[in-house]
Amino acid sequence: MDEVDEVDEAPIRVVLVDDQELVRAGFRMVLDAQPDIEVVGEAADGRQALDLLRVTRTDVVLMDVRMPRMDGIEATRRVVAASGPKVIILTTFDLDEYAFAAIKAGAGGFLLKDAGPAQLIEAIKSVHSGDAVVAPSTTKRLLDRFALHLPDAEEKAIGALESLTDRENEVLGLVARGMSNAEIAERLYVSEATVKTHMGRILMKLGLRDRVQAVVFAYETGLVRSGQRGNSL
Repeated sequence: MDEVDEVDEAPIRVVLVDDQELVRAGFRMVLDAQPDIEVVGEAADGRQALDLLRVTRTDVVLMDVRMPRMDGIEATRRVVAASGPKVIILTTFDLDEYAFAAIKAGAGGFLLKDAGPAQLIEAIKSVHSGDAVVAPSTTKRLLDRFALHLPDAEEKAIGALESLTDRENEVLGLVARGMSNAEIAERLYVSEATVKTHMGRILMKLGLRDRVQAVVFAYETGLVRSGQRGNSL
């Protein structure tokens, strides 16, 4: 019994991937101060990251977008294809026009590089727990910016969305507008657990991996259009 009591939950193992050493050092300083997060490695480009991940047990990767040799998009695609750790894309937004493609490649979310320490830590914990990081403001701005490049999927939308109940369509629309589970629960007068249940069913019915893919799907199929906003946003 005493031995069981002494067993602590393992820390979240994080790998930092960025071609700027100072950026990695800054993230490491923040994360090393957390008792439940451990930085287990660093890489300066996507190719180095893939080599490192083959030999290092990792839970979450913080992945830059623009890097030499192999960028974050291709690296993310390969990590996801190999059923590797969760990936959080780091973007400067104004310069990185590849963030949307990286999310479609399988990233569990994205953060701006100037995100505060609390946001960074919360993002890592959320992605590790199986959720996805979809920051409301940055999600809308990115999707609005790239909406013109989304494929015309109207016929696909009709068939796919018909598999959802009215409530599930409503929840998906609110998620796509950047609302959190707590905000959706308040808006619909239900519990957060109920919202999570709806999201699970939505992902299963649409064959989607996570919340980020659900947001992309909603925009691609026209359920939510560029510039559309929820009343509470």
